[in-house]
Amino acid sequence: MEFEDIFTAVAVAFEALGALAMITGFIIALVLGARSLSRRESGSEAFSILRTTLGSAILLGLEILVAADLIRTITSKPSIEDALILGIIVVIRTVLSMSIQIEIEGTLPWRRAVLTNGGQLLSKAVARDAAASRAVEES
Repeated sequence: MEFEDIFTAVAVAFEALGALAMITGFIIALVLGARSLSRRESGSEAFSILRTTLGSAILLGLEILVAADLIRTITSKPSIEDALILGIIVVIRTVLSMSIQIEIEGTLPWRRAVLTNGGQLLSKAVARDAAASRAVEES
């Protein structure tokens, strides 16, 4: 197996992982939204949980896909056309990531005191759901 084939396989694996992160996050978002409704929280609270969790999953998936694109640069033939196409894809995914993060957090990324990423936001949503479930069980 050649060097190029190895990095192409790694890039494809990263792309699959990015898609899997989004699909898994979608399922988690649906479960957390349904659990919120089953705890008799308001519909707007359930929607907010669903929206935040899904946005976090998409953000995580986009970050992984950008990593796949960067890995793919290792295997690409050095041509202006390939570099421009890859650059445009990375810019689009980065702008999407930033706009989703702004939408979720309500603030510009460079104005946040603590840096967070899609995985951290997703884990916070799961932790928030677990705490709410414990509170319901205790009462």
